[in-house]
Amino acid sequence: MPIDKYETPCKNAITLAKTSHCVAFPPPTHTRRSRMQRLVLPVLLASFWTICTEAGDWCYQSQFTCDHQCNVPEKWNHANDNCAGKYQSPINVVTRKTLKDERLTPFKFDNYQEIFRETIKNNGHSVQVGVPHLSTISGGGLPTTYKAVQFHLHWGNNGGPGSEHTIDGEQYPMELHIVHMKQQYTDLTTALSDPEGVAVLGFFYQVSNSGNRKYDPIISALKNIKTTNGNTSLNPISLAQLIPSEQNMTSYYRYKGSLTTPGCTEAVIWTLFENPIPLSMDQLRAFSELKFQDGKAMVGTFRPVQPLNDRQVFRSGGTAILASSAFLVAAIVTALGLSQPN
Repeated sequence: MPIDKYETPCKNAITLAKTSHCVAFPPPTHTRRSRMQRLVLPVLLASFWTICTEAGDWCYQSQFTCDHQCNVPEKWNHANDNCAGKYQSPINVVTRKTLKDERLTPFKFDNYQEIFRETIKNNGHSVQVGVPHLSTISGGGLPTTYKAVQFHLHWGNNGGPGSEHTIDGEQYPMELHIVHMKQQYTDLTTALSDPEGVAVLGFFYQVSNSGNRKYDPIISALKNIKTTNGNTSLNPISLAQLIPSEQNMTSYYRYKGSLTTPGCTEAVIWTLFENPIPLSMDQLRAFSELKFQDGKAMVGTFRPVQPLNDRQVFRSGGTAILASSAFLVAAIVTALGLSQPN
């Protein structure tokens, strides 16, 4: 089978059909040993399959090796049954199939400008920062007010494709998730028991020619958290400085989905903003210098897109309004031009 670009092939190995798992065997030295291997092999494979699929150890495709046999994304349902659900995230947004929803008005961001100091941590799968619950979002078609809990990121390999969601098949270098829960809840576990208990704001990144100074506190902290469970104090920062200005956040997509890591709970209202955040290639590459628990480079930290099934993706009126305005101006100019005397 073809080898994934992040996968390390196993020498002298037999790859299990339809999986990324492999079992290593020494090469046979004579016919009798080869015959014995043929007899023992099915038993070994069956035992290996049982052990591996029943394990709760989940990983990204980039983490799988013969020394670290874990449940890659296509096998996450072995780590948690929810990951085989019908309404999973991330997805590919096909823009021509989205429906405009007039209820998707601009968001109201409260206390997003507040400066805070928190701990930034390498949790073994990503970089995560806790957020004081003072920052809230409302409007934007949300059913109620949601308070910020944490943010984390997903990225590729040295600035290569790495976002979880894609837009018309385009995968961006990185994606930011700011996780919120309904204001009445005190912990995420409780919020996830509510079908609309969690709201995640997703932002894409694009490569820019110059560095984004607003990200200096995060980029400078990465060198201190290279190993799993490494953590350090983050220099003062605000949520507002990490994302586009409010006037540049009126165009977005909306759908209902899940967490993008196990347990894959389907209790998330997703918002994906159109306007990407600029970072230099050096800033993007800094994330690939982090390490997984086994010391391997932390790259490819994204779940592949999941089937949309019978869900509908909605879009806000921002883009359409701008297009309509441009069309109206062009029409007026044309009309004025036509009315001018020769």
